[in-house]
Amino acid sequence: MKRILITGANGLLGQKLAELLLPTTNVTLLATSRGENKLAEVLPTLPFRSMDVTNPEQVEQVVGEFKPTHIIHTAAMTNVDQCEDDHEGALEQNRNAVQYLVNACEKYNVHLVHLSTDFIFDGENGPYDEEAEAKPVNFYGETKLMAEELVKKANCKWAILRTVLVFGVAHNYGRTNIVLWVRDSLQAGKVIKVVDDQFRTPTLAEDLAMGCWLAVEHDAEGIYNISGNEMLTPYAMAMQVAEYFTLDKSLIDKADASTFSQPAKRPARTGFDISKAQKDLGYQPRSFMEGIRMVAEQAERIL
Repeated sequence: MKRILITGANGLLGQKLAELLLPTTNVTLLATSRGENKLAEVLPTLPFRSMDVTNPEQVEQVVGEFKPTHIIHTAAMTNVDQCEDDHEGALEQNRNAVQYLVNACEKYNVHLVHLSTDFIFDGENGPYDEEAEAKPVNFYGETKLMAEELVKKANCKWAILRTVLVFGVAHNYGRTNIVLWVRDSLQAGKVIKVVDDQFRTPTLAEDLAMGCWLAVEHDAEGIYNISGNEMLTPYAMAMQVAEYFTLDKSLIDKADASTFSQPAKRPARTGFDISKAQKDLGYQPRSFMEGIRMVAEQAERIL
């Protein structure tokens, strides 16, 4: 029996994990997040406790009472520009919180599955495998690399799952995603500028949730890349969205990153080699076009 505690259950990945794991046999689940449970209406049987990962006493109490076999740590400050503008908040959420979880995992012999990012790399040599040298170009990436170093030193079982540009639809979730943004803009007849000089392997949230579960199921240890398998620019993604919804592609203008003013620098070419996860865990992501279809269907039901 796996006893799994999810942090950040109100976020996109956290919600997908709850939906995946709640009906899974041989799993006892506890969803945690700061604030109220956003899934209360759609998953009324989901066990939930409010837990702020930046509060070490709260982390210690909840982990000590639930006694999980595994923690899947998805909570983080993931807004890259926000991290650039708020170093203190980024350190508290992305580094310090990980230390509090590591402490609890060491004390109660818990296997920690920690979510990381392609933004620990500089984007000079993508796609990257698990052995590539990290060299972040923004503060978000720096904080996530700090967190990885804490996890690697932990005196408990651990796995680090790195991912790329996660997209999907969630309940009561403030952020949009590239699929719905492109669809809605083109349906409104707006011309949109989309970057064509950054490369990513975009990841459907459901695929990332499955990757997390496979890591738990296999008691995986070490670093694994969990992302999509197609290297695409945002412009290429937008063109696929237009094609799926049969919208006017001429409204999509190519742009390069230098034309956008953002506080945080973005790495040019990241993306991942996922062959290790495919071989060791049986991980198989969907195509980006299949991801578009899933997002479109879910958006009709939720939004």
